[in-house]
Amino acid sequence: MLLSTDNEGKTAWHWAAGEGKFDVVQKVWEWANENLTSEEINNKLLLSTDNKRMTAWHWAARWGNLDVLQKVWVWANENLRREQINNKLLLSTDNKRMTAWHWAAGEGNLDVLQKVWEWANENLTREEVKNILLLSTDNEGKTAWHCGAI
Repeated sequence: MLLSTDNEGKTAWHWAAGEGKFDVVQKVWEWANENLTSEEINNKLLLSTDNKRMTAWHWAARWGNLDVLQKVWVWANENLRREQINNKLLLSTDNKRMTAWHWAAGEGNLDVLQKVWEWANENLTREEVKNILLLSTDNEGKTAWHCGAI
């Protein structure tokens, strides 16, 4: 039940992160740690994507839920390899080729942009930061800068 998905492929984890329900995110994390293996936690919670290929990370960034984003970041750093964090959180794109950075910019979430920028610069190469955060485009050819200006 903890990992069951709805018609959009979202778990309670995705919904709570997107809605900014920090207490629910924390409770799901506690239940997961009591009932799941570390592999299940990593693959079916931290890195789990919905039908749009969005993780809870994407949803929290999109809707400006910085407290949730920061907590997921801490848990990811405690449980995932650096490569997974970089490829599945910082660099990952959804089915529109939008990163969490694109979504945060598009919704005007400046505090999220600042924090993701800091994390990206701490964990990615300069070239990755440039190519993914500054220059990458979505399916419509928009950079995060375009998304933020619209």
